Amino acid sequence: QVQLVESGGGLVQAGDSLRLSCAASGRPISGYTMGWFRQAPGKEREFVSAMGWSGGLIYYADSVKGRFTISRENAKNTVYLQMNSLKPEDTAVYYCAANSDHCTGYGCEIWSRYDYSGQGTQVTVSS
Repeated sequence: QVQLVESGGGLVQAGDSLRLSCAASGRPISGYTMGWFRQAPGKEREFVSAMGWSGGLIYYADSVKGRFTISRENAKNTVYLQMNSLKPEDTAVYYCAANSDHCTGYGCEIWSRYDYSGQGTQVTVSS
């Protein structure tokens, strides 16, 4: 079992930055692809970003490409999502998730492919 706890969310203004953290426990995340998803009120959960276990494969949704950066510190069992130039449409609950089957490409964008996820952290961007 892997337990994931997200933190770093908050209320910011458009154009501001936030860094989300996802702290894992139970097992090392070094063998997992780690992803970030988000869900806005009244909308389906959507893929944001993912990073392969070695850090060599990185994926972003088109809506965040160039603004968000995913990173991981396996030694700290932690994954990060640096979010810059935030927009009101980035408002959502952000979830961290761990995938054990070494997904690639579109496979990493599918929520059901992830084995573990956290409770989420709220990000609210005001205009």
